[in-house]
Amino acid sequence: MTRLSRIDARMVAAVAAPGALALLILLVVLRRQDLVGVILALLCVLLVMVTAVAVSAARQRDEPEPAEQPHLTGPPELMPYGIDADTLDALDSRDALRAVRDRRRTRGGFNDR
Repeated sequence: MTRLSRIDARMVAAVAAPGALALLILLVVLRRQDLVGVILALLCVLLVMVTAVAVSAARQRDEPEPAEQPHLTGPPELMPYGIDADTLDALDSRDALRAVRDRRRTRGGFNDR
């Protein structure tokens, strides 16, 4: 038994886009306002969504993965190391935050664990 190969996202987009366009033209030309028209409109919307997802997948595959970089939110002198967000919310005072930052500087700057 042979295994089916995966269909490329570009191929899916290339098939779904003309299908959606053909359904849209068919809807405009026929001007049906019954159950068949609703079904055609829903199929058109479905094919447009499939096309959009396939194009997005093709673009994502083409873009190179970003290099792994450490998450920096600001300069070290502005970030009080060793303090979590709950502690900062509890402090909520510039004077208290400045005192914690000064205490960290006198101990060496980073966590002494």
